[in-house]
Order: sequence, then structure tokens, then C-alpha cells
Amino acid sequence: MSARNLLLFGILIAAAIGSWYLSRVRGDDDADQRSVDPVHRGFYLRSARILGTGVNGDLLYEIRAKHAEEQLDGSIEFTDVRFDYSPETDVPWTVNADTATILPVQQRVQLRGHVRATSSQGFSDSDTEIRTQYLELDPQRYVAETDERVQIRIGTRSLTATGMLASLNDNRLELKSNVSGKFVP
Repeated sequence: MSARNLLLFGILIAAAIGSWYLSRVRGDDDADQRSVDPVHRGFYLRSARILGTGVNGDLLYEIRAKHAEEQLDGSIEFTDVRFDYSPETDVPWTVNADTATILPVQQRVQLRGHVRATSSQGFSDSDTEIRTQYLELDPQRYVAETDERVQIRIGTRSLTATGMLASLNDNRLELKSNVSGKFVP
């Protein structure tokens, strides 16, 4: 083997080692960039206060939550939630839940976990309490609905049922099935 061939062979080996080293270093950088996205695509709030407006732009409701986070699909997830209608709506209902989700298109609020809706001027103008594990609110129409088991206390009367549809602005209640209750005169 001549000196010229030996030199050429050495340069090829050095180029191969350098190419391997550069691809390994660049590959590690790419892996780091893939695991941490520098552009945050949503928001995250602590002690959140979200205001919802009606079709005319007036304040319709307020949601207070310990945390709020926008999801990739555009929905907003809340924890430790309190939902109140605006005083101007004359809908005196407050709803508390462990978690809630606002869907981006339908503008419905899905409440989950220890859901409790209360009103001092509820059904039959009595103190009213509704308890369930899942409740879906349509704030624009003032409608609350669930297909889950529900416990309702209206004054001294109490009812249980599976499924409920409630119109909160005119205090109407429809129980869907398996209704049982206790009425004290």
C-alpha cells in the first residue's frame, strides 16, 4: 500500500468517525426538542375566574375554579368548581363539583364528581338541593340534565331517581325513571 493510499484511507476513516459523531450529537438535540415543546399551545390558570356571556353579550354566568387548563381539542378542564348564574338572570342556582369541562363548540358545561346544585328559591319556592355524580348544563337555555342517579331535596321532601331534566329559570323538574321519594306533610 502506497503512502498516498494510506493517507486517503486515513482521511476516509476520519470523515466516517466525524460524520458518526455529528449525527449522534444532532440526534440527541432532536430528542430533547421533541420531548419539550417550546411553544405552549393552551393556557393554565390557578384560582381561575371565567365569565360566560349570553347571545347579547351580557354577563350570563361565572365559573370559579382552583385550576383551569385548555386542552388540545379546545375544551377547558376545571378542578374544584363553582358555577353561578349572573344576578341579572334571576336564576338563583349555584352548582359545585369536583371537575368540569366546557366543550368548545356546544358551550355546554359538563360537571363531574360530587355535583351539588342549590337554590334558596328553587322548586316550589323552597330550598332545593340536587346531588349527582354527573350533570350537564346548557347555560344559554338554563337547562341541567343527567342520566345518572340523582338525589333531590325540596324543602322537607326528598326524591331519588335515575335521570333528570331541570329548567332552572322557570323551576321545572322532570325525573326520568326509578323515582322514589319521601313526603312529609
